[in-house]
Amino acid sequence: MCGICGWVSLERPPDPAIVQAMTDRMVHRGPDAGAVQTFGQAVLGHRRLAVIDLSTAANQPFSDPDGRFSMVFNGEIYNYREIRRELSAAGVAFRTQSDTEVVLESYRRWGTAFVDHLNGMFALAVWDSRDRRLVLARDRAGEKPLYYAESGHGLAFASELTALLAVPWVERRLDPAALGEYLSAGYVCGPRTMIVGIRQLPPAHLLVVEPGRPLRPQRYWDLAAHFRHKRTDRSEAEAAEELRALIDDAVALRLVADVPVGAFLSGGIDSATIVAAMGRQLPSERILTFSAGFREKGFSEVPEAASMARWLGVCHSDQTVEPDMAATLGRIVRFGDVPLADTSLIPCYFLAEFARRRVTVALSGDGGDELLAGYETCVADRWRHWSRSAPLSACHGLVDSLLPVSHGKVSFPYKIRQFLRGHALSAPRAHWFWRTLFDEAEKRSLIDADWSRPVLDHDPFEPFGRAFAEVEDLAFLDQSLYVDIKTWLPDDILVKVDRATMAHSLESRAPFLDHRLMEFAAGLPVDWKLKGLCKKYLLKQSQRGRLPPAVLKRPKKGFNAPVSHWFAGPLRELGRAVTLESGTRDWFDRAVVTALWEEHETGRRDNGLKLFALTCLGLWHDQTLAGQSQDMAGGRRT
Repeated sequence: MCGICGWVSLERPPDPAIVQAMTDRMVHRGPDAGAVQTFGQAVLGHRRLAVIDLSTAANQPFSDPDGRFSMVFNGEIYNYREIRRELSAAGVAFRTQSDTEVVLESYRRWGTAFVDHLNGMFALAVWDSRDRRLVLARDRAGEKPLYYAESGHGLAFASELTALLAVPWVERRLDPAALGEYLSAGYVCGPRTMIVGIRQLPPAHLLVVEPGRPLRPQRYWDLAAHFRHKRTDRSEAEAAEELRALIDDAVALRLVADVPVGAFLSGGIDSATIVAAMGRQLPSERILTFSAGFREKGFSEVPEAASMARWLGVCHSDQTVEPDMAATLGRIVRFGDVPLADTSLIPCYFLAEFARRRVTVALSGDGGDELLAGYETCVADRWRHWSRSAPLSACHGLVDSLLPVSHGKVSFPYKIRQFLRGHALSAPRAHWFWRTLFDEAEKRSLIDADWSRPVLDHDPFEPFGRAFAEVEDLAFLDQSLYVDIKTWLPDDILVKVDRATMAHSLESRAPFLDHRLMEFAAGLPVDWKLKGLCKKYLLKQSQRGRLPPAVLKRPKKGFNAPVSHWFAGPLRELGRAVTLESGTRDWFDRAVVTALWEEHETGRRDNGLKLFALTCLGLWHDQTLAGQSQDMAGGRRT
């Protein structure tokens, strides 16, 4: 696990000092080693978190013996030993025990088809000095981030957007369409970013940069094909057994490391499944698990995690966090790198900090919900389908006035309000709407008139609509899961996990995102994922006998922070200052923002998630763009 960056210019040699500045911004991603090297018209930079082959021989940038190919690599290749054996049989002589060298030798042998051989999480760059060719690649699920920017000065890339802002020719202009997406969803869908001119390389894509070739990402893996190819050659029991075996193998691969490995453990089925599978490989007393929660009622699964740990017999540690959020939120947003209005970034940050005291690698249950239908949105979609002829949206105003205001975690009143507001929409738009923060009418009143047109001209549903169109022939549950895997997973969930863990130089590994598991889950009949209203049905069947019945029946709680409580208390002063006085103040109608605060403080509405989105945006703006060119494309200077 590391941070990578670089600058390639086919016109003139790049400046190594700029790449050094990029590298310096990512020390937290790799505290064990760092280097910048020039290879003709390319300069590559790297920060290393040593996990496999801890020797200095495995440091990066890493070059082949001839010096033609050089590489920087972030991530882990879990099947590197198998690939190494294959390459050794073909005559390749290895100089290290690292997966880095295996990746580079794979590229030398198979060219851009090397990615087909890799089982892992990665973002990497390979430079061919002879042919002046740069290849960027990102893993299938998008676990590891990769940003790039192009101009007449060449192409620069980095693991974090903030690192790219160290490049003088990268303009600091906000993309108004991205702002609109953020206000709607709480994150920005790739390949767009909040900055004009900076793009994300999409998951499962390559980008080849060479003279005379247009800059166009190429997809190398397509999960949609696996959704279409339903396997009907087995019974439900056989499928459950195969799923269990795949999970066991994915976990076994992810235990390979030369540093201590542990796991996150909550009260839910996903993390418990991973820890149970670890127990098939290791003595239970050697398995280290970690959980964290808050004192506020409903915002901690520490007791459930401790009970699960006792059942599994593992060595468990937990922590109840009582943070000074007024002093801490700015630091969390800074490590977040991009604006992200997901409150679970906060507990993830503290959990990673806690786990890093004892381990360098932690396995997580991320991906299980997206693959096997674990979210409440899946149930909402089904309820909407069953009740689509009923005029429920007309009841919204009455029900809204009768339901109590709750600061609880995604409370029942919140879910009912959101369901009724989105009920009349088309199925794809309703699925997107269940998770929105500000609807279009709210955004129209919130955004200042000078900014409204460039922001509101873009339909924030557009990236979701593109993904839905790719699989419009599938059953709707499969459509929605595919869309979540293409949007919500890489652009929210995995961003949160990457930034929270990397803030503390901790590597997180997600066995559910083994591409074999993703392909298997895609090919399952929909009723084996969501049976009636039973979410993750086949996963639960696969874990019978391994996990206690109570865990298999326990409803999903989620991993959120009590921001609604905090904005009525310890975060009130900071939140008001940021949302009303930060560099974003000219973007929004002050009276509307003030009304959001007054409604929340008086208890008339729970605006905690909206205030969190605006506060994080203001902090990000001031930390990232303050004092620089802060134009919004199509708008005025702030």
